[in-house]
Amino acid sequence: MPEKVVLAYSGGLDTSIIIPWLKENYSYDVIAMVGDVGQGDDIDAVVEKAYKTGASKVIVEDLREEFLNDYVFPSLKAGAVYEHKYLLGTSMARPVIAKHQVEVALREGATAVAHGCTGKGNDQVRFELTYQALAPELKVIAPWREWDLKSREDCLDYAEKHGIVVEASRTKIHSRDRNLWHISHEGGELEDAGNAPLPTTWQITRSPQEAPDRDEQVQIGFDKGVPVSANGMEIGPVSLVELLNEIGARNAIGRTDIVENRFVGIKSRGCYETPGGTLLITAHRELEALCLERELAHYKQHVGLKYAELVYFGLWFTPLREALDAFVESTQKEITGTVTLSLYKGNVSVVSRQSDYSLYRTDLSSFTMDESYDQKDAAGFIRILGLPSRSRSRSRAEATKTEVAK
Repeated sequence: MPEKVVLAYSGGLDTSIIIPWLKENYSYDVIAMVGDVGQGDDIDAVVEKAYKTGASKVIVEDLREEFLNDYVFPSLKAGAVYEHKYLLGTSMARPVIAKHQVEVALREGATAVAHGCTGKGNDQVRFELTYQALAPELKVIAPWREWDLKSREDCLDYAEKHGIVVEASRTKIHSRDRNLWHISHEGGELEDAGNAPLPTTWQITRSPQEAPDRDEQVQIGFDKGVPVSANGMEIGPVSLVELLNEIGARNAIGRTDIVENRFVGIKSRGCYETPGGTLLITAHRELEALCLERELAHYKQHVGLKYAELVYFGLWFTPLREALDAFVESTQKEITGTVTLSLYKGNVSVVSRQSDYSLYRTDLSSFTMDESYDQKDAAGFIRILGLPSRSRSRSRAEATKTEVAK
């Protein structure tokens, strides 16, 4: 019997041609695993396509809740944003897909796993570091590092030669990745960092010009850092993110155009649409500003930067990420409350922040003076802080006098 390989399959251009390529070059039985992370595809059509192109078996895994609960929300609680802009939509989805790909391979008795990631990108690292962490005995096949196809045009030629129908075309050449959290766009006019995105590049968000001429308010509720409600309605994670995506998208929220540093050392340009995620990140930050003690809040910013880097670099299944999760979880015990945001033509502003754990006290912050804060205490406090500065100033003055005397 032929050996089995499990391919992470999306039905896009790359994975569509990988099935016949694997059969031609390795003589494997190809099992296509479709990980549903909310990409919005017609799953039945994707399954049918996989069989038509030569898959011996197709397995669909519904990963939407796990994706949000175990990957997105921990990153949200950490405040993880890569290079100030990227909310990590693709980066968070790859480890959950790869994890289930490994589980399918072990369950089906496969000896290898395969993916459609290029040798230039980050996703190859994210998939393969997950394979190595969870099942290092599995052989890894990365066709982009083996075949002689050099471009998406070459892939289109291969698809045409093998009678494979794909949505991509020579005029519709963007590479896109979509899930519940975002949709990314690369290629086409975006390959030149000097080009503005075309209006047709954006897929789910309105432009500011098309957005309503009045603001829309949305209230987001959190329980220990996890989003649990929108506009007072407690709903499940998938429905919540879908609702916030709709609200944000119609108000032109969540568009990002970034030149980012890939893990492999290449700068790449991409555009991202993350409407609901932008609202959640903003609201979560505001609630933390209300409830976290100063030193903890400042230190957590460093943790958020490192967390984002780990996720982006594909280092999800590592002891460091698990240890950072333990720290982050301890910071979220009192991040419970609501934040109301106002959305208007791509802009997000804060209307209100409320929490039973708020550390904000009007008796301390008010300009009205009362007995809760003795202003005379500040004098000694400032004198102690200023001691190094005073000492340095005196030393310089004495050195100057010595120089003049010479």
